Amino acid sequence: MDLKSYNALFIVATLVLTLVAAYPVIAIVMPFQGDSEQFSEFWLLGPDHIAENYPFNVSADEMYTIFVDLANHMGCSEYYLVNVKFRSITQSIPELANSQPSSLTTLHEFQFVVDAENVWESTVNFGFQDVSIEGDITNVGNVIINGKVFPVDASTRWDFENSGFYFQLFFELWHYDVALKSFRFDNQFVGIWLNMTGS
Repeated sequence: MDLKSYNALFIVATLVLTLVAAYPVIAIVMPFQGDSEQFSEFWLLGPDHIAENYPFNVSADEMYTIFVDLANHMGCSEYYLVNVKFRSITQSIPELANSQPSSLTTLHEFQFVVDAENVWESTVNFGFQDVSIEGDITNVGNVIINGKVFPVDASTRWDFENSGFYFQLFFELWHYDVALKSFRFDNQFVGIWLNMTGS
């Protein structure tokens, strides 16, 4: 090998070693798109802090407990909003195909910041007031969430196929969009079905 070949080999080897040594810094400053997917994980846990034994058969003047949880895998701190809503089986749910939240009124909300790769959790204690069953129709006048009373005026007919009066308590996930300077629906919601058994 002549001197030019040695010089070229030395320059290539030096560049390769420099890139290998600088990779950790480069990965922090300019993360590669394929390294990881950015998302927010959103779920509910039952009263025993596990994904079972959720309240189902419910009645007025009783309180029930679940937990709402969120894990931030977005790569940075995020500002979140969770809207709590209540519906009968015929009322609107979020339209995920169109990224539209439910048109129902928000009863309660949680606002919080979660650092990257951290988890947020809140207890949700809920109950019902002014429940009436008249023939094949059940009306719910108020929902109690964490000690606050919210009027809902929701009603449902007896479901002959599934033998019950069904309602849903659900949670919509929103996050703060810096570009829009407002919260934006994250196209995720979780909920539990409830069979209203009596007043």
